[in-house]
Amino acid sequence: MTSGEQRTVELKLIETSDLHGSFYPYDFINRRDVKGSLARVFTYVEEQRKQYGDNLLLFDNGDILQGQPSVYYYNYIDQQSRHIAGEMLSFMGYDAGNMGNHDVEVSRPVFDRWAADCDFPILGANIIETDTGKPHFKPYVMFEREGVKIAVLGMITPGIPAWLSENLWEGLRFDDMEETARKYMPILKKKEKADVVIGLFHTGKDAEWLSGQYREHAASEVAQRVPGFDVVLFGHDHSRDCEKVVNVEGDSVLLINPANAAHLVSDVTIKCVVKGKKVISKEVEGHLASVDDLPVSESFMQHFSKQFDDVTQFISRKIGTFSSTITTRPAYFGPSAFIDLIHSLQLTLTGADISFAAPLSYDAQIKKGDVYVSDMFNLYKYENMLYTMDLTGREILGALEYSYSLWINEMKSKNDHVLLFDMKQENAGDGRYNFLNPMFNFDSAAGIIYTVDATKPAGQKVKIESMADGTPFDLDKHYKVAINSYRGNGGGEHLTKGAGIPHDDLIKRVIVSTDKDLRYYLMEYIEQHPDVNPQPLNQWKLVPEEWTKPASDRDYKLLFK
Repeated sequence: MTSGEQRTVELKLIETSDLHGSFYPYDFINRRDVKGSLARVFTYVEEQRKQYGDNLLLFDNGDILQGQPSVYYYNYIDQQSRHIAGEMLSFMGYDAGNMGNHDVEVSRPVFDRWAADCDFPILGANIIETDTGKPHFKPYVMFEREGVKIAVLGMITPGIPAWLSENLWEGLRFDDMEETARKYMPILKKKEKADVVIGLFHTGKDAEWLSGQYREHAASEVAQRVPGFDVVLFGHDHSRDCEKVVNVEGDSVLLINPANAAHLVSDVTIKCVVKGKKVISKEVEGHLASVDDLPVSESFMQHFSKQFDDVTQFISRKIGTFSSTITTRPAYFGPSAFIDLIHSLQLTLTGADISFAAPLSYDAQIKKGDVYVSDMFNLYKYENMLYTMDLTGREILGALEYSYSLWINEMKSKNDHVLLFDMKQENAGDGRYNFLNPMFNFDSAAGIIYTVDATKPAGQKVKIESMADGTPFDLDKHYKVAINSYRGNGGGEHLTKGAGIPHDDLIKRVIVSTDKDLRYYLMEYIEQHPDVNPQPLNQWKLVPEEWTKPASDRDYKLLFK
């Protein structure tokens, strides 16, 4: 071929993100077969490799180490075997991975062990070691395919300190994504002479500020403000997205997000026209490809059959018996046996005066009868620590006002919704209504008696009558509050925006923290007290009841249709 001839190099990019342990076509928590999973992703990848060979690049975008018991088992129970997430991605031939916030949540020893078990680089350009000022992981990785140089820059949302206690990421800091991208783009373009630049970003699309100092969901901003990216593969917010934006120099950038749990993959095709040794034009197209209906890879399942059996044995251990079925469904309308069981255990474990807790799963259920380890992942979804914090009565009231403003509507008439629905998506698709805000921020309290007036505006809904034992509640008194570490570190901003506590002061309010995750202690307590009779505490209610009770009945049907 002469130097003047043109040729086309076609590249294929495939991205998974927010797998949360969805490795097998099986839900270990609810003990049922499911669609999606890495076992089906591998079928899709192998089919694409038949066409693209080494020109296919496979990436994972983080939040792989939390969710299903399959990862919990290899995070905390079997720490001697090769980590299942490292072995699986290596078996599938991943080319690079990225860190997610839930990967940091499992603690530095765990995510460092996982990264070491991967036969490919884990990226993190803005995860910086505080003692050296250098990235803890490789900031980027270079590939060359048929003379085309491809750079992949990996970054994580910098909002980690707003959610996770520092002991989980001790010795690290998380820099702003745009600043980091500006630092590395000249290196990728001039030093590495990249023809194609890919952003692998664990962050959502539309920017917002956490605690006034961490820029969250910055994928689109970085793509538009820092010229040079051809594709931004993103994740974190569990939303499907595939669109093009225009950067400040007028160039098009593809943004694509495959949501979560391995139902979809991001499929990107890049056609590079090469003249001599120079790429003279690029064409980028992408789509979200469903793997739900693909056959499961037999080679994958056979290779990881022992791990499947080990996890199954782990989750099948009986730990107690429940006298009745509990579900999160009533928790959106008043006290529920499900949430109040968590409240009761948090109060028992800490000796606190007051407990805060929220539904961590939209529609979870634990059935009457024998209860197993698997059920504990329904009772408590995340690996949060349990804090005991020092809060004043006024701060407790402020946090509750903020919480109820997220999910209780301001009713103008008896025919209004009592719940705060996303009216832009009202009755969307499947006929079910959706919340405006994430339900894991819908905190209620135990240890106090209070009402929530649905006719009042945000900030004026909550009236605290007394402590649960009938003694007065004092706005100026300091109380011990049992609360999870996500909330205690500022997650959801209940304690910052709601209670008015500066983010940097939150750690000073922590009296004591557990050294293991809350689920571990809940499970331990139930094993020691195996006959559980979960009942609602009935310490709060929505008023006026002549409006809220009929509205709750109506909204229940809309929410769970």
